[in-house]
Amino acid sequence: MLKIIHGADFHLDSPFAGLTPERAARRRGEQRDLLNRLAELARETGADLVLLAGDLLDSERVFRETAQALRGALASIPCPVFIAPGNHDFYSPRSIWTSLDWPDNVHIFTSAALEEVELPGCTLWGRAFTGPGQDSCPLDGLTVPQDGKLHIACVHGAVGPESNYGPISPSDIAASGLDYLALGHVHKASGLQREGNTFWAYPGCPEGRGFDELGEKGVLYVEAEPSRVDSRFVPLAKVRYEIISADITGPEGALSNILEVLPGKTSDLICRVILTGEGEAPNLANLEQMLSPEFYGLSIVDQTRVPQDLWARRGEDALTGLFLRAMWDKCQEEPDNPLYQLAARYGLAALENGEEVRR
Repeated sequence: MLKIIHGADFHLDSPFAGLTPERAARRRGEQRDLLNRLAELARETGADLVLLAGDLLDSERVFRETAQALRGALASIPCPVFIAPGNHDFYSPRSIWTSLDWPDNVHIFTSAALEEVELPGCTLWGRAFTGPGQDSCPLDGLTVPQDGKLHIACVHGAVGPESNYGPISPSDIAASGLDYLALGHVHKASGLQREGNTFWAYPGCPEGRGFDELGEKGVLYVEAEPSRVDSRFVPLAKVRYEIISADITGPEGALSNILEVLPGKTSDLICRVILTGEGEAPNLANLEQMLSPEFYGLSIVDQTRVPQDLWARRGEDALTGLFLRAMWDKCQEEPDNPLYQLAARYGLAALENGEEVRR
């Protein structure tokens, strides 16, 4: 039985463009910490192989600190490490893959053609992106021999419809005859899948970088032998992105309703709280000021609705009634558009000399 750590899509040195320069630098440093946790996991599990299936880096631009952290962490792993460069960190004469002196235990696939590596009791196949796009199947018609060995491939590519990112069809996977296909490119963990006799998986990214990458993130621990593969997901991320909805309808007030739905621990969360329901326009600035110290990062979005009793005032023969009639019509035309509800709420506050609530 072969014990494997399968990771992908670290996207080290992501720009984190939506953050301040100071916070972006902090997040890049936290990304580097993932490498040490990966190495620690390899040591704890007694892994025989570490497979990194592409986009380990976000681009050709690499900070010196990242290059040093990457080399040091991989050198501390007491087993072979195989890297299949992806579309973000493709292999080229200018890439880190050629400019850095890599430890002896690290093997980097450098060709767009499949490369075969013989290991004790196992044959490993891999290839690299050599540019930002690749429209051929990474398995490239592979059919492994039935020789009693364990056959594994580590590639970057997209299972599904044709794309410029190494399209792989289910039939390509089944026809390969591989025991396990270690994939990278998709940032959501797939769980262990099977086509024909071939097991395959995406581990997803090991740490989210935005609200399109929610929840626990990590790598896969895989145990493989001919015709049998088991895996388990191992969380690595210290910081998680979450979206939480809080219905503020009722007399309790927005703060009380938000606290009711929060998980017990929030210090490791970058959280977006979406306010729903009916009630007075919440003061988002005050809510964020009160709650932000409990979170790694927090934003609050108002998607609440105008209370039904306020809509009744649209019959008034006054400016308020005229405004409400216009907004009522807009809300009926596009009932799923929250902007009209917000416009109605804040417009009413302005007409009634209320405080304008900053989003």
